[in-house]
Amino acid sequence: MREIQFRDAVKEAMTEEMRRDETVFLMGEEVAEYNGAYKASQGMLDEFGPKRVIDTPIAELGFGGIGVGAAMNGCRPIIEFMTFNFSLVAIDQIINSAAKVMAMSAGQYSCPIVFRGPTGNAGQLGAQHSQNFENWYANTPGLKVVVPSNPYDVKGLLKSSIRDNDPVIFMESEQMYGDKGEVPEGEYLIPLGQAHVIQEGSDVTLVSFGKMIPRVVKPAVEQLQKEGISVELIDLRTVRPIDYATVVNSVKKTNRCVVVEEAWPLAAISSEISYHLQRNAFDYLDAPVIRVNSMDIPLHYAPTLIEATLPNVERTVKAVKEVLYRK
Repeated sequence: MREIQFRDAVKEAMTEEMRRDETVFLMGEEVAEYNGAYKASQGMLDEFGPKRVIDTPIAELGFGGIGVGAAMNGCRPIIEFMTFNFSLVAIDQIINSAAKVMAMSAGQYSCPIVFRGPTGNAGQLGAQHSQNFENWYANTPGLKVVVPSNPYDVKGLLKSSIRDNDPVIFMESEQMYGDKGEVPEGEYLIPLGQAHVIQEGSDVTLVSFGKMIPRVVKPAVEQLQKEGISVELIDLRTVRPIDYATVVNSVKKTNRCVVVEEAWPLAAISSEISYHLQRNAFDYLDAPVIRVNSMDIPLHYAPTLIEATLPNVERTVKAVKEVLYRK
């Protein structure tokens, strides 16, 4: 199987869906003439022209609203935010329009739209450009929220998201666009709402999603395996809907769980997972669930403070040993 970059998997998914369905179009800042801020739409303007690959002003509320209106009238827009930090400017259109139009129109209108772009920190970009809003959007009925962790998943999940009849928040990572992974030549889809058990284990269940999987969780698992600890690793893939059943069934086997998430700890996806485990697997737990989140502060610019604030391998290994009562 060939290896391609994360950004190329994004481009292939969009390109294949635009070839398949003429109602699909891409709109956002620098997506056309500049080939995308992260080169995830490179060459698409040449193939599809300026009516389907559309550069916009720096006006997220405006082009977000245009996308919602287009989706209500039969199109399937892909709206790219240069970062989901900038989606806050358009959040009224996302939450009060896209997410609610099906319910408020009594089913007369759907809103098949994908809002996509990078989430989380991307190095020394400061507090306003380093935030995770997966749990914010997942808190909104009517939205689906997808956070892929590798090139294979990003292509299959993005194609499914574009075909979905509900609005989808598709959150990538700026630090992952250059990551390489195996992606098949032929078409494939990955259903939304199904977690992926990356590897099976017997001692502890480790749950995460997105960038944390390759950057933190997998290196931690490798270290734990060297110490004889068997980890069952679950990639949620989507955080709305969450595949609770896969997590609960895993914990019924391992009896312990650690959840790793880049977002702040209050009302996070990890909080939701922890609640469902105590509600549906309480009698199987041999230790309290432990969460590894970012510290509850804005992410500062200094690299030493970034390192101290974000989840890392050391904190993840320590959490796993704690649920196993190993010092």
